[in-house]
Amino acid sequence: MMRALWIAASGMNGQQYKIDTTANNLANVNTTGFKKSRVDFQDLLYQTVRYAGTPVTAGAQIPTGIQIGHGVRPVATQKLFTQGTFQQTDNPLDMVIEGDGFFQVLLPDGSVRYTRDGAFKRDSEGRLVTSDGFPLEPEIIIDDDALSVNIGADGTVSIQVPGQDEPKELRQIKLARFVNPAGLKSDGRNLYSATAASGPPIIGEPGLDGFGNIAQGYLEMSNVQVVEEMVSMIVAQRAYETNSKAIQAADEMLQTANNLRR
Repeated sequence: MMRALWIAASGMNGQQYKIDTTANNLANVNTTGFKKSRVDFQDLLYQTVRYAGTPVTAGAQIPTGIQIGHGVRPVATQKLFTQGTFQQTDNPLDMVIEGDGFFQVLLPDGSVRYTRDGAFKRDSEGRLVTSDGFPLEPEIIIDDDALSVNIGADGTVSIQVPGQDEPKELRQIKLARFVNPAGLKSDGRNLYSATAASGPPIIGEPGLDGFGNIAQGYLEMSNVQVVEEMVSMIVAQRAYETNSKAIQAADEMLQTANNLRR
């Protein structure tokens, strides 16, 4: 059987992964805090038919050998944590991180997840929670009689209550960052979890030690660029078609060999 059939098939499978990733990027173009992914490829094992540098006569050796590749495979889907565009909402509970960092979210099982989605809301207990009801960590509870909520660039949350001239300071939002954020595991629902590749979370205050500032009344939109994704999709589609042509050519060559007569 011709190698070209399997080589081209691996190319088609690889481009299918790329199309799947591109489609997911485009599907989340309006998802708050979404970070686009990129597929990285790697060539497969080579079969060496003739080694380079093999001596042929005294003082002479083969300058180049013969190696036959066996195709390609996807080895990584890397999240690109570039800053997305900001959208003004004027909602006092909406927040963006201007720079590095993640909001911390507490799940019902007691584990912590991380997100760039700052679309927080109040639950029945006054806690700041995500759209799924997961509270911000550390927990921040806004009083029922609060007239207004103010969130400073350093993450300090304060409210204005009736009968008081000075605002009441509640708590400070803490952020997390990672040595290798691309190593985070995507859990869906705009949440990430730490892995051995990402390293443990580094907790700190907004605006200090490399952490970004917090801006109130804004949301960070997806960092997906539609034009780039469309071009990437076209390139992947053409590569897929080219590999299918290689399979067709190999099939025709096999057909020619099968039709030989003595």
